[in-house]
Amino acid sequence: MTGQLTAQAPGQVPGQAAVPASHPLTPAQLADARLAPSPARPSRSGRSGVPGRVLALTGATVTALALLFAALAVGAGSAGDGLRVIGRDAGPQVVATAGLYFGLSDMDAQVADALLMGEEYAERRRAAVARYEQRRSEANAALLKAFELSGDDRAERRTIQSVLDGLGRYEQLAGQALLLDARSGHAAGPPPAEVVGLYRQATDLMRRVLLPQAYNLTLESGTIVRATHDDNSATVPLLRAAVIVTGLAALACLALLQLYLARRFRRLVAPALLAAAAVTVAAVVGGAGALGRAQADLHTGKREGFDPVLTVARARAISNSMQGDQSRYLLDKERADTYEHTFLDKSQTVFYLPAGNLGGYHAKVAEGATDFLGLMGVQVAGADGQRVVAAYRTFQEADTTFRALVRDGRHREAVAARLGPVREAFDAYDRTLLALSQRHQAAFERAIGSGERGLDILWRLLPFAIGGLGLLVAAGVWPRLKEYR
Repeated sequence: MTGQLTAQAPGQVPGQAAVPASHPLTPAQLADARLAPSPARPSRSGRSGVPGRVLALTGATVTALALLFAALAVGAGSAGDGLRVIGRDAGPQVVATAGLYFGLSDMDAQVADALLMGEEYAERRRAAVARYEQRRSEANAALLKAFELSGDDRAERRTIQSVLDGLGRYEQLAGQALLLDARSGHAAGPPPAEVVGLYRQATDLMRRVLLPQAYNLTLESGTIVRATHDDNSATVPLLRAAVIVTGLAALACLALLQLYLARRFRRLVAPALLAAAAVTVAAVVGGAGALGRAQADLHTGKREGFDPVLTVARARAISNSMQGDQSRYLLDKERADTYEHTFLDKSQTVFYLPAGNLGGYHAKVAEGATDFLGLMGVQVAGADGQRVVAAYRTFQEADTTFRALVRDGRHREAVAARLGPVREAFDAYDRTLLALSQRHQAAFERAIGSGERGLDILWRLLPFAIGGLGLLVAAGVWPRLKEYR
């Protein structure tokens, strides 16, 4: 009857069409029915394979992104350390110790000037003593700053302590010489022999002990700066290359994930993954650019700022000691030849021209020579440099006139020339050096500041980029995985 279920025959294969009982199966038909395949069912292994591949591609993408941000973090940290050492730690320490050298040399020069002036230049003598006291305070402050910046470097701290101890002995000797000189009431020119003897002890201590130790402090700190610059020049480009390589790997993983999802789920594009790729490109370009700029700023700060500042600082200190030799030349007749020779040595250290004696050097400077070597040989390009050369030439011309007066036995006039035109010429020359140093100092601070600002922006954006990429990758993958739950 239609609509009535037919009883299943014994041995009938489940799912096989029912056969009326009045037509039993033959043995052959029964065997064929048992061998027939059952209807297709969804494969559990096929259903679990797609999520596994999606998760594998997602894991590779996340790993590549993690490596990208690790390279960015290490690169930014390395570049930041270089900028900090050169711009905030060892670099300022070098400048401070170079300033210490200048302060110490000017202390000795002011004492020599004060002893030379006598009662005829009472006002100027008091000014020289006041400047000596000012330089002493500046030297002590520079030593304290150098001590603070030395950190845990015991050798450097011992050197600073040695300079402090020696400075105390120098101040005692110089103070005794100034006190006896004031009591003697001598005319302008050499003071009594007892005063000269005390000053000899003081200036020997300064020139043979304190100034070399101060210069050693500068060399030690300068070595740290050079080593830091060299390390960063080798490390930062490698880390920048690592950022680019890991960024390309992350983009490749994102592309593979995008293609797989598009083919398997018949979707052209996953907007979240496309946005993740855009953020990754921005991170690679921005991060690599920031590291490159930081390295360039570090190089600029050292080559166009720090190195010239240090060179000009040394030139100022040596020049100041050089003009102090002019007073010592008049002050101590027994050592006059020695001080004339040291004046020539220091002149050639700052602006080198081949000459066998001071007269030959004066002649070459007066001829308008421009092929200088020495400390300032590479620093005299440009308008500021030419002003330095012109002022230096004027100072050497004043020294020529001054020594001619001494050779003619006109000592009172020589003292007046030393304290008048010669000193004025030196002060004008020193001002040009100071202006040149300030220009390079400004370039140094601009470069260091630019590099630090760029890295600061990178550090601020990194957490947002990491969190944003994590959310975008999850938003692109999670909806597809939900379809298999």
